[in-house]
Amino acid sequence: MTSSTQPASQPAHQPVGYDTASVEAWIDRQIPSLKTPLVWTRLEGGHSNLTYLIEDAHGQRAVIRRPPMGELLPKAHDMAREWSLISALDGSAVPVPRALGFCDDPGVTGALFYVMGHVDGHPLYSADDARRWAPEPLRIKLAHSFIDVLADLHSIDPDAVGLSDLGKKDDYIGRQLRTWYRSWNASIAGADLDDPRAHSLQQYFLTNVPDQGPARIVHGDYGLHNTLVGADGAIAAVVDWEISTLGDPLADLAYALNQWAEPSDPPPVRAVPPTTLPGFPSRREMAERYAARTGRDLSKLDYYIGFNRWKTAAIVHGVYSRYLEGKKSTVGVDLEGLKRSILLALTQAEAAVERLERKV
Repeated sequence: MTSSTQPASQPAHQPVGYDTASVEAWIDRQIPSLKTPLVWTRLEGGHSNLTYLIEDAHGQRAVIRRPPMGELLPKAHDMAREWSLISALDGSAVPVPRALGFCDDPGVTGALFYVMGHVDGHPLYSADDARRWAPEPLRIKLAHSFIDVLADLHSIDPDAVGLSDLGKKDDYIGRQLRTWYRSWNASIAGADLDDPRAHSLQQYFLTNVPDQGPARIVHGDYGLHNTLVGADGAIAAVVDWEISTLGDPLADLAYALNQWAEPSDPPPVRAVPPTTLPGFPSRREMAERYAARTGRDLSKLDYYIGFNRWKTAAIVHGVYSRYLEGKKSTVGVDLEGLKRSILLALTQAEAAVERLERKV
């Protein structure tokens, strides 16, 4: 990340996960625009990836990023994928940090890492963040920039930017449904929680998958938490591309809309979402702007809304299971809140299906 994250406090004397002498020697060889020695400052956020602001001897700033320490799931924290995305999209209509250098030799510091340009901007995780970084007069501009960037991403032909091998192009929804259904079933015992709706909804979505159309780049976690909001209210950069792939752009749109909370939504389990504050347009208005910009038919949008709610339930169900099995520390974790969020997501998926069926 960049200043998408906030400095933790003081510059780090011994950055976690980095052999600074080895890394700085690599930077000397590979990124001559940066002049060592560097000042390292840990950045908060970034999904547990070890992300540092680095400032060189001339005051130039960049950001370095590597996976967390310890054993990782096979496709988790994919630095090569992130690097391929920001490299390919550099200079496109989608704002990304400048790609400076990628190290594919884990011998340098124990893991792959990359260096990207520093971008002035801030992610919005909560209403408090929005009050600080996106005052009400800027919120319409921010919303329009947010949805326009997503529309621009979905307008890019992945073959034209060298991303044809980013993922399989067909059956995106079907593959996701099968993957996360396996996750749900594997987590039932550990979570001590099953819900018949998880099974009936999976079958409904599998039976009624819409035609996908041409595959496009899907971010996979597009929200204000993974964008940098500039001082002018526009999106200065999109970050955290580690789960991006090729697939159905309408699934990506629906995910973003689900994250775009409204004041009338059920009370949040965690922090109050930024878009519940006055001045932000509704999900319907955002969808209409996307449709006008892309020309895509959104008549089955509720299918994608419901699918994403179901997928969220499956993901949180797996996390909840790992907590109860003692595989993750539960210190400071609201376990009851996690359980409520699973059941709420299934309820919201049902509601989307009901809306869709009423239109048939």
